[in-house]
Amino acid sequence: MSSQTLHIGVLLLPSYVLLDAVGPTEYINSHTQEALKDGGGIPEEIIAKGATIVWHYISSDLNPVQPSIGSPQIPTATYRDYPELHYLIVAGGDPTAILPEGCAAFLQGLIVKDTFKGLLTVCTGSILVAQSGILDGFSVCSDKYALRTLALAGTLDKKVKWIGDKRWNVDGKVWSSAGITAGLDLAAEFARVHFDPVVVELVKDLAEYQPSPAQPDPFARILDGVNLF
Repeated sequence: MSSQTLHIGVLLLPSYVLLDAVGPTEYINSHTQEALKDGGGIPEEIIAKGATIVWHYISSDLNPVQPSIGSPQIPTATYRDYPELHYLIVAGGDPTAILPEGCAAFLQGLIVKDTFKGLLTVCTGSILVAQSGILDGFSVCSDKYALRTLALAGTLDKKVKWIGDKRWNVDGKVWSSAGITAGLDLAAEFARVHFDPVVVELVKDLAEYQPSPAQPDPFARILDGVNLF
């Protein structure tokens, strides 16, 4: 747990899956003092235990980015001009898409910074990030159907240690989740590690949500018989 202000970025890749981004960001943000104040009837002494988070939305430029559904998101920073980030969330999208120009260099520069504490990938976000090479050698979760499809096609990046039987995983600076809903479980684990336990338990009740552990993973069957290595 930390009382410092956390600066968390959200990478806005073209046509990113809205739920991949909104679910984890909303859940994590629910632990902030600002969100708790809007909860109604929450005691001040509990609100004071809440986190302080500043969110940054990052793209190749400042033009609006269209997600999979809904209204475009307006970036607040670019690959070349962004504030100090402690964490970065990457939502999924088309697993065969190519990273925009400059994105790989942005990720490569960010991951090695001492002030940068963690990369959170949701669903196929990890497959997209893998193009930058920063996941090489790490144990990483991703959307299992996408992993299956790419593995059977012979196009899966084998430099990454893909995990087929977990909903989420933490390996050093790399926090990764499997398919869409597992992103909420990853966000809950992030909250458990970083935020006050009283607030963490309260948010579970407010959200009426019971996070799933990394294992057992009921969707591991999707990758039965598929070689990921």
